[in-house]
Amino acid sequence: MRHAVIMAGGSGTRLWPLSRAGRPKQLLDVVAGGDGAPHSLLAEAWDRLRAVLPAEGIWVCTAARYADQVRAALPELRPDRLVLEPVARDTANAVGLTAALVADVDPDAELAVVSADHVIRPVARFADALRAAYDALADRPRSLITLGITPTSPATGFGYVQRGAPTGRPGVAEAASFREKPDRATAERYLASGEYLWNSGMFVWRARTVLDALADHLPASAEGLTRITAVPAGPQRDAVLAEVFPTLPKISVDYAVLEPAATEPGRVLVVDLDVDWLDVGSWPALAHTLVGDGAGNAVHGLAVVLDGSGNIVFSDDPDHLVALVGVRDSVVVHTADVTMVCPVGEAERVKQLLAAVAERHGSRFG
Repeated sequence: MRHAVIMAGGSGTRLWPLSRAGRPKQLLDVVAGGDGAPHSLLAEAWDRLRAVLPAEGIWVCTAARYADQVRAALPELRPDRLVLEPVARDTANAVGLTAALVADVDPDAELAVVSADHVIRPVARFADALRAAYDALADRPRSLITLGITPTSPATGFGYVQRGAPTGRPGVAEAASFREKPDRATAERYLASGEYLWNSGMFVWRARTVLDALADHLPASAEGLTRITAVPAGPQRDAVLAEVFPTLPKISVDYAVLEPAATEPGRVLVVDLDVDWLDVGSWPALAHTLVGDGAGNAVHGLAVVLDGSGNIVFSDDPDHLVALVGVRDSVVVHTADVTMVCPVGEAERVKQLLAAVAERHGSRFG
């Protein structure tokens, strides 16, 4: 059976002060739907998968502290499809834990891994690419498949995957190499070559295959996951999970699995995903989901901007007016307990700002 897991455990620190440790970005109603009503990134990811899979085939992996919020946000999610991490141990272990639990109920499961913080349009193209990735497993059941976004600019904030030899299936090629975030000149060469795609961080593989790859390349995690699934589901397994999971080595699935596997010819495949793709990881990225005011400002909430442009203005307080005069290229965010202002060009430093706030005030504003 085909399954998919939505990875929804991140804390979204670069969208502070809107995104908080207790209510991260994927659970906030910040994306406008087709009817104009706002909904969460998590709900959007769910609806995207429902275009391909039945509800019983969709899992969600998140932090244990978000369990109730996820259940409330996704009423169709089956209780036994919610995977709860007691602590964050990066994506290799989150993916591995989900794969182990999926394989426990369906040993032949094909598993897609998608993120809860992407906006992807049109959904029909995403659905076609996901089906193409599942279908490719029929030809090469041991393959590890990544979805590569057709690049629209020489972006320096994304990793890249290089297309290699064709597989015979349209839009599916062997992955020749993975590249880290490049400098501008390198990114321009990648774009001009037509050989490179943005690495979306979305994957498709058999659950058993990724567990075998972890056994080869990250045996400490593989052994720990085996200990967790060796006991029956329920309180006993939960106790072993709480004991073992925090001890697993913290590493991403790209470093732990994809990059080592890519040295084996033909082991890693890439599927073209030609869509409008937004990784909502910062205020400038989120601005693309907000309503423009006709003067180049992206605005959410009660706000007035006079003689200003290029601003990102966000307020979640319906009774509080944010008013700007002569302000340009700034991020202005108002919440009940924090007002944050920074130049748009400095928005990547919000995570650093949060660390400074925590140093002075502890967890009060986190």
